[in-house]
Amino acid sequence: MDQSVAIQETLAKEENCLIAVQCMVDLGEVRESRLLGLVECAKEHALFIYTHRRMAITADDVSLEDIFPVSCHFEVVEVSSPDELAIVGADIRIRVSFQQEVLALSLPFGSHSRFFLRELNKAWSDVCKSSSHVPKFEWLHKHSKTTGGQAVIKKSHVPLGVRMSLLQQKTGKALRPEKKGSAEEGLRSPVELERSRGPPIPESEGGAGREGRDDMVRSSSHTPANKAQMLAMPKFGLRDNLIRCELLKSEDQYTHLQNFSFFLATYNVNGQPPKESLAPWLSCSPSPPDVYCVGFQELDLSKEAFFFNDTPREPEWTRAVSEALHPDAKYALVKLVRLVGIMLLVYVKREHAEFLSEVEAETVGTGIMGRMGNKGAVAIRFHFHNSDVCVVNSHLAAHIEEYERRNQDYRDICSRLQFRLLDLSRPPLNIMKHNVVLWVGDLNYRISDLDVDQVKELITKNDYETLHNYDQLKRQLDEEAVFEGFIEGEIQFQPTYKYDTGSNDWDTSEKCRAPAWCDRILWRGKNITQSSYQSHMTLKTSDHKPVSSLLQIGIKVVNEEAYKKKFEEIVRTIDKMENECIPSVTLSRRELHFQDVKYMEHHTESLTLYNDGQVPCQFEFIKKLDEPTYSKPWLTANPPKGFLAQGAEVDIDLEVFVNRTTAPDLNLGLQQIEDILVLHLERGKDYFLSVSGNYLSSCYGTPITTLCQLREPIRDMPLPTVRALSKGGENPEVGEKPLGIPKEIWMMVDHLFRNAIKQEDLFQQPGLRSEFQEIRDYLDTGVPDSLPGSNHSVAEALLLFLESLPEPVVSYSLYQQCLDCCSSPMLCKKVISKLPQCHKNVFDYLAAFLRELLKNSEHNHLDVNILATIFASLLLRSPITQDLAEKRKAQEFFQHFLVQETVQD
Repeated sequence: MDQSVAIQETLAKEENCLIAVQCMVDLGEVRESRLLGLVECAKEHALFIYTHRRMAITADDVSLEDIFPVSCHFEVVEVSSPDELAIVGADIRIRVSFQQEVLALSLPFGSHSRFFLRELNKAWSDVCKSSSHVPKFEWLHKHSKTTGGQAVIKKSHVPLGVRMSLLQQKTGKALRPEKKGSAEEGLRSPVELERSRGPPIPESEGGAGREGRDDMVRSSSHTPANKAQMLAMPKFGLRDNLIRCELLKSEDQYTHLQNFSFFLATYNVNGQPPKESLAPWLSCSPSPPDVYCVGFQELDLSKEAFFFNDTPREPEWTRAVSEALHPDAKYALVKLVRLVGIMLLVYVKREHAEFLSEVEAETVGTGIMGRMGNKGAVAIRFHFHNSDVCVVNSHLAAHIEEYERRNQDYRDICSRLQFRLLDLSRPPLNIMKHNVVLWVGDLNYRISDLDVDQVKELITKNDYETLHNYDQLKRQLDEEAVFEGFIEGEIQFQPTYKYDTGSNDWDTSEKCRAPAWCDRILWRGKNITQSSYQSHMTLKTSDHKPVSSLLQIGIKVVNEEAYKKKFEEIVRTIDKMENECIPSVTLSRRELHFQDVKYMEHHTESLTLYNDGQVPCQFEFIKKLDEPTYSKPWLTANPPKGFLAQGAEVDIDLEVFVNRTTAPDLNLGLQQIEDILVLHLERGKDYFLSVSGNYLSSCYGTPITTLCQLREPIRDMPLPTVRALSKGGENPEVGEKPLGIPKEIWMMVDHLFRNAIKQEDLFQQPGLRSEFQEIRDYLDTGVPDSLPGSNHSVAEALLLFLESLPEPVVSYSLYQQCLDCCSSPMLCKKVISKLPQCHKNVFDYLAAFLRELLKNSEHNHLDVNILATIFASLLLRSPITQDLAEKRKAQEFFQHFLVQETVQD
């Protein structure tokens, strides 16, 4: 996930966040999450440090805490001791200092962190080498108010530096500019290069149960397996990409298949701590597996885990897993990744650790508004010998009727979860770009068309084959609606949900949910066979039962002699063919038109790039003069760069996506769907692509004051009229006074009031994207005759509408006053009375509706805290950013309007 977007929204126009990375600040016994951004302005750089929500997507999710100017007084040091070894999969520990202030940071392992450090090191190196330019950092002065200090470095941040004395100060080498590698160094593996350049790190906390169980995976020596991946380092150019391409094409000549056992496991623990040994689940195989992939869901159900980062459940369950692995082998922890309550751990036998490399982890949330991490997926990918493996753990939407939402969650995960590679000339890898994909999780598919008694009767008869025919996932697989190309083993165990906690009895609660196979394991790839697929009834901690599957997977192992022979053959061939030939390509089209672009709806046009030249080529979309990026913000190319062998071709997708940032100007016709892209060939010429299209105006991204002037749908109004109204003019076609509130808000709220006042999980469960599009079209056109969509889809559409407003309901000019008086109900009401009339009407209308919801909290399970948390961030948005203290003040402010007594006073 690119969190630099959230930081960029907090910056001035002339400031640019080059790259961002999430990290942990080490404070002795305490670790706190932060977001780092390398910000550039006027050829000067500074390290911005933010507190943040778990999912940092917009400026509302981050808050500027401190700034370290990158000057000669700045330093970044790798924290290591001389005898420590590099560890694949462990965090990268560094110490950052400016003058007397010091921070110890842990960056997540992976190419993105390495790239961040490389860019930070480059900025630091440039300023130290420059004798003519002394940075003044005048552009940082405006941020001192934001951070609460009087100077560039925030004084209130000093306690972090004071608490640094709790840390053991370790010696280490400062990061220095990377020297150009020698020819001999070019033949070293990425793991070896990482070993020599990357930060050595001590072993991290794992399970404290058995000797060696908490070891992390150590980097390998020079092995044939990672030799084949040596070209992953970004310093390699066109020639080396060609070698890599030829090696991949000839892979069968120097590899053979060898079976390794993978133990896959999934467990929804319902927010419970571990109460019993996990050995009956994780050590059930006769012989120790080579690799463990263990997934958890609902690790922590508390509001603190949902809205913040840390949970005590992570180390508790990690320790329980580590202590329960097969006793006949020693294992190393490859990687742990968590998104709220979704956690995935990968372990490998210690003797296999040297053959792992390129370990990466990513997360994606699919909860309400597409950002919350209560539902979604985490994934870990790695290179094992010469095979790429991706492991996914997901928790999809709940409730029996929401199978289409589950299908959408799956598609969102597949499209949005991407692994960034160290070689920046290669596009990010998605899930399906791996030799082996292993998918575990609480997929939440239920049993349809049978009542509870019929389901239980078939279970009593052990007639799982008949029962499986009513399983939603099986039906969706048969229809190829989801998990296309995946295989699930035969199910010969009873459903794993729902049980009374602490027993093997079916749910006896008031809801009495029908049993279902919610917890599943699937795989995708060649040369895979399943040895077992079972549930584990002896574990009774949760209302789910854990599930496991043992797979035998054919992994490509390199023959060193054959590899060496092939490598030398390829190098000799390339040496002969290298000449001064200029690369060239043929484009299938150079003009692309996007018809009827709509708000938050992806539109894609494709073109094919064919290498018709005599040599391989590298291509890249490059920035035009005086423009910050290669395209307008609503346009992206996938892939934006790449490598083409002679005679090869690649399909490039150009995608237009209009969001709340780009919609306002497009709605008013101030911007159009028009752009020119420059496709550059290394050592070749440039090609120009023309992009055009038409945007259909939407109420989403249109100001409240403008919408109150429109009695007809926005798409029925001439664009010049809408533009004039946005500037404060009157509608010449309307003789009546403006509407009290936008009709679009009234239609959505009225629908929810009439149909969803008792709806369970309202404003917490996402709707369907297809239904949002229908709702948006109805609001923009008035067609069909009534508002379409489910209650959850209408609720999410309302939240997205409020988020899209260019000026929030509580005007930016009154934002600070709202925070200042948040503890006084009367003063809060007085501030709201100052709002423009249409804004005040919307605020009062929404607050009254939410109070009606709270009257039915027994049914919808909503409370003041939940509604204040969700709506305060949408109604009271900061003009710059919003730190945690401001978020809490905004919630306190809005809570006064959700309590009936306050309103009556």
